[in-house]
Amino acid sequence: MKELNTKTLESNRLILRRFLLEDAEGMYNNWATDSECCKFLSWDVHKNIDETKSVIQSWINGYDSGSYNWIVELKDTNEVIGSISAVSVSKKHFTAELGYCYGSKFWGNGYATEALRTVIEYLLKECNFYLIEARHISGNPASGRVMEKAGMHKDAVLRNRRINKYTGERNDSVIYSIKKEEL
Repeated sequence: MKELNTKTLESNRLILRRFLLEDAEGMYNNWATDSECCKFLSWDVHKNIDETKSVIQSWINGYDSGSYNWIVELKDTNEVIGSISAVSVSKKHFTAELGYCYGSKFWGNGYATEALRTVIEYLLKECNFYLIEARHISGNPASGRVMEKAGMHKDAVLRNRRINKYTGERNDSVIYSIKKEEL
């Protein structure tokens, strides 16, 4: 595994780059306060822009210790629409788990799939990871479709592992992965 960390990546329609503090307004407006987006995440909507700035600053500080954390920007407008990151990395096993979120007004355009595929290729080809995984709650099947379209395969359904923070209902955790030789 090569520790190349977060570098700028490009796809047909997107630029994936490191967060800057100046991204706070775009993040706050486009997904950090989007209740549709946040209902599937472990964190709640941000109460104010200072909360968003604080989160971004912590991510910026994490770049020095080797984090993989990108903001996703539309090439044609430079609007920031979401983020994708390695939420956990195992250097021992050469694996990473990815997580992503996008503002709901950007859903259905293939951006999440395009960004996920770009990061998967970078981590498996350039950083020499062996396997990349991601998971979603069963209440969010669209995220599973993103993973499948990006070339990932469903590995497991862990029954009743998550509680929906709004409804209190139990959801399954659905895990997908892709290995280097499957690219």
